[in-house]
Amino acid sequence: MATGEELNQLMLSGCRVFHDFPADRFNIDHVVVGPRGVLAVETKARAKPVRGRGREDARVTYDGNLLLFPTWQEREPLEQASRQAVWLGKWLTSAVGEPVTVHAAVALPGWYVDGKGAAPPIVFNPRNAPFPAERAGDRQLSGALIQRIAHQIEQRCRDVMPQAFRDPEHH
Repeated sequence: MATGEELNQLMLSGCRVFHDFPADRFNIDHVVVGPRGVLAVETKARAKPVRGRGREDARVTYDGNLLLFPTWQEREPLEQASRQAVWLGKWLTSAVGEPVTVHAAVALPGWYVDGKGAAPPIVFNPRNAPFPAERAGDRQLSGALIQRIAHQIEQRCRDVMPQAFRDPEHH
């Protein structure tokens, strides 16, 4: 929820933000569509070790291959985010009729992220939500393409009729 609230701030700069995007037998936590491209964001909440080292206990380094936490390392969140971005890119390309590149991102709420590697995916603390949206891609998406992409995502995401519009006789 914290990641979603921070990403929602990107709407102030013209991005479209979607949460819990239903895919094939999985969901994508967040999708951001903006002028710099499309992001598929996987959020991972990880408890910090309490060793009395303050900020050092809350620091994760991304070396371009691994997430290096203070007392362990992980690769799976990076791989998961990358798989989801590839899937979404293929789906959007088919849905809008032109190539759409989706950039993978991993959000780590509450962590100080040192990004030493330039390799994808983008790894960030959601409090720095503009970072992945600015870094996403070199290609500027037109307003028309952003609208077409957002429309396709909305069709799949927003499939529940609001309570106010439901027919009371057909619960």
